[in-house]
Amino acid sequence: MTESQNVFDDLAAEGDDVDRLVADLAPSRWSTPTPAPGWTIFDQIAHLTFIFRLAGTAASDPEGFQRLVAGAQDDFNGAVNAALADYRDDSPQELLARWRAERASAVKALAAVPADQTVPWLVRPLPAAVLACAGIMELFGHGQDIADALRVPRRPTDRLRHLVLFTVLVRDFGYQARGLTPPEQEFRFEITAPSGESWEYGPADSDQRITGSAMDLCLLATRRRHRADLDLVATGAEADRWLDIAQAYRGPAGPGRTPGQFADLPR
Repeated sequence: MTESQNVFDDLAAEGDDVDRLVADLAPSRWSTPTPAPGWTIFDQIAHLTFIFRLAGTAASDPEGFQRLVAGAQDDFNGAVNAALADYRDDSPQELLARWRAERASAVKALAAVPADQTVPWLVRPLPAAVLACAGIMELFGHGQDIADALRVPRRPTDRLRHLVLFTVLVRDFGYQARGLTPPEQEFRFEITAPSGESWEYGPADSDQRITGSAMDLCLLATRRRHRADLDLVATGAEADRWLDIAQAYRGPAGPGRTPGQFADLPR
């Protein structure tokens, strides 16, 4: 799944990168609105804290996980939003401490799961490495919201390989979220890493092809940028349609972002 890279170390490193965005923020700046409607920087970190709590509990206490998510399967977004209330009375420093503790606990618990075992999750059990990739997706998307709110650029690394591969594996989520039937044909992905390395997935002879940078594919799949603002190129009608609906998470797609919305921000 994760090839030669250690996905758990990379999950920890991605969390550290997001941590650096907020570690020295003045308390007043935690209430800064982010591009996610109705969500402040505080809300973004509270959401990540809850997600890491879920992941750590799933890996270390499966029965406790089932109690934690009881009733959430039918309305996970509602359950996530409701969970934010658990953090509302925290100060920014209290929330930061909780987030750091949940991150450390989750990474340790996921890394301890034997490779041939799965952990419970919201739809079906997953290998811990796959759940770690999903965690990197969460950190990337919500970290981008925070960076956009603070108007600072992000410097991608080849740790994005986990999210690129995860995006390839969950290609059909965008179709499923819209009640569409995914195509049977596999796509070819030819993606350029931040280091310049080429990452290739899918059959080389497929006539449905996506090419472009890893950063832009991740921005598309987390719906943090509109396809019009990215360097991704689709070959084939189905691949082109996918660029309009791609998402690396289950559930409603949300409004996404509009063309040119971040034209004045540094990249």
